[in-house]
Amino acid sequence: MVDLADIRNATAGLPRSYEVLVGDRIKFRVGRIVYLAVSPDEESMGIGFPKEERDAAIAAEPEKFFRPVPSDERYQWIRVHLDAIDQAELRELVLDAWRMCVPKKVIAEWFGAE
Repeated sequence: MVDLADIRNATAGLPRSYEVLVGDRIKFRVGRIVYLAVSPDEESMGIGFPKEERDAAIAAEPEKFFRPVPSDERYQWIRVHLDAIDQAELRELVLDAWRMCVPKKVIAEWFGAE
C-alpha cells in the first residue's frame, strides 16, 4: 500500500509540478492542469490516464482501478485504490500522468537527467 508521503516522493522534483490544496483535496498540477488528486480520506487517488485505455484497465484490474465520478468521465482520468498498488507502480502511474501535461522537450530533459 502507498500513502500520501509516497505520492509526494513520487512527484518530488518533477519539472513544473507543484502541490495545491483545493477544498479538502490535495492535488498535483502542471500549470493549471491537475494530473493527480488524492481523495479526502487518502485511500484513493484520481490520476491522468488515457481515456481510450480506461475501460480495459478497469476490466483487467477492478480491484485496483475504478471509474472517475460522472463529471470527470470526459477527461483522461482514472481512479486508483492506494492499497492495491506498490511504490513502483505508483511511480509509473505518476510519471505517465505527468508526461500527459508537460511539453515533450521537458520530458526529454527529465529523462536525460534521470
